[in-house]
Amino acid sequence: MADSEKGNTIATHSGGVDHRAYPADNGSAAYRNSPTSPVRTNIGNPGTLGLFSFASTTLILSLYNTSARGVNTPNVVVGMALFCGGLVQLLAGMWEFPKGNTFGATAFSSYGAFWLSYATILIPGSGIADAFADVPSEEPNAIGIFLMTWMTVTFLLFIASLRKNIGFIALFFFLTLTFMCLGAGNFVVASSPHASAGLIKAGGALGIITALIAYYVGLSELLASERAAVVGLPIGVFKHD
Repeated sequence: MADSEKGNTIATHSGGVDHRAYPADNGSAAYRNSPTSPVRTNIGNPGTLGLFSFASTTLILSLYNTSARGVNTPNVVVGMALFCGGLVQLLAGMWEFPKGNTFGATAFSSYGAFWLSYATILIPGSGIADAFADVPSEEPNAIGIFLMTWMTVTFLLFIASLRKNIGFIALFFFLTLTFMCLGAGNFVVASSPHASAGLIKAGGALGIITALIAYYVGLSELLASERAAVVGLPIGVFKHD
């Protein structure tokens, strides 16, 4: 029987689909394919866990950044950032390594570390905010540099995503813009404490879009792992020779 008749495919390292022969898996969900994972194994796909954790934490903070329901203090996101966006994403990144998915491992681990570090900034006991008590304008400048650094990391991942799939391209594109607006917004606040928070609100709006894209890609991963999914969600995987 030809490989294409066996119905067994795996995603290649570049995000395409490689048709190969494998022992029959009898439709077991543990052996189902992921549209973004390059190695076919019996390890469950951690992609949905990482993407949903990232999306949920990003959505909450982004709603705060847009002053949704009059909320302007983001500290409620600390618990979410520590455990969901931070710890769970870091674990998802570690689980991507044995699957051979360097891109996923790097992205999830990096953003897990981002959320853990961001939460630490907001924890009063960390003493980070108190360190700027004498020169208040330093704190937004420092946060701006912090966010611009993560914009750089995100842009590098955006470059790597260009041959993955359309879902990842959109995700990292909007996330890069989100970090850029939030970083620039903090610089503006530092230069003029009474300045409009327009850029930060724009960053919040872009963050909401980013979160929705992450939910979509995560759901696509989840459905792809099911033996009889109710529906399939395309994410525009590129085919390569």
